Amino acid sequence: MQPEQKDAALLWDIKHAAEDIIEFVKGMNAHQFETNKIVRYAVERQILVIGEAAKNISASLKEDHPEIPWNAIIGQRNIIAHEYGDILVERIWLLAVEHIPGLLKQIAPLVPALPE
Repeated sequence: MQPEQKDAALLWDIKHAAEDIIEFVKGMNAHQFETNKIVRYAVERQILVIGEAAKNISASLKEDHPEIPWNAIIGQRNIIAHEYGDILVERIWLLAVEHIPGLLKQIAPLVPALPE
């Protein structure tokens, strides 16, 4: 797979995972999120997907888009993947409702259209 094709696939993964997170928490408040394990775990899983995809994005794409917090995204993935005993529900909630919508706005223009 060419680097551009790989990046396109990874951007699609990030976009779809972000859309899923937004859908999962739609209409919820922080307390509902905290007490709903299924939604919480689903959001955490999609954050892992976003982080894994971001980790594999080419260096050139990352350099072309420094406005996207690539290192923070990857870092959050690492925390969830390796330090799950220390995950703060409040942090996941804030990611879901404050940061993921902004990330989606940044990523969406970079995702190529599907071929006809």
